[in-house]
Amino acid sequence: MSHLAPIPVRLADEITRQLGQLADHLSQLPPSQAAQVIARVLDPDHGVLGGVTHLVATGSVFAKDQAERGALPAEVWLALGRAANELDDIVLDLDEHKDTLHRVGAQPATAAAKRPAPAPLVVRRHR
Repeated sequence: MSHLAPIPVRLADEITRQLGQLADHLSQLPPSQAAQVIARVLDPDHGVLGGVTHLVATGSVFAKDQAERGALPAEVWLALGRAANELDDIVLDLDEHKDTLHRVGAQPATAAAKRPAPAPLVVRRHR
């Protein structure tokens, strides 16, 4: 009889597999559908990125507790805390572009008759 992984471990493996599938599909979608998918993934409240950020923050709380007990090095807690903070910053940076993604995603495929003007790919960040 084979040893089955605990349910949360299997869930993490399944989510990882599905994210790979989503990335594969995304690379083949027409622009409007790809924009819809990206907008949903990046949604700070209900999207994948927001969920991953919450998961890492929860992991940081766990690691802090374990570090205080001596079961984990403090560096693990600090690294998870930094990762959670950086992901949160990324979510905030990307949130300002969600309206654009929704607008592009709402355009019908036939609206591409007028080709959009190319944009320079080097842009200065503003905060």
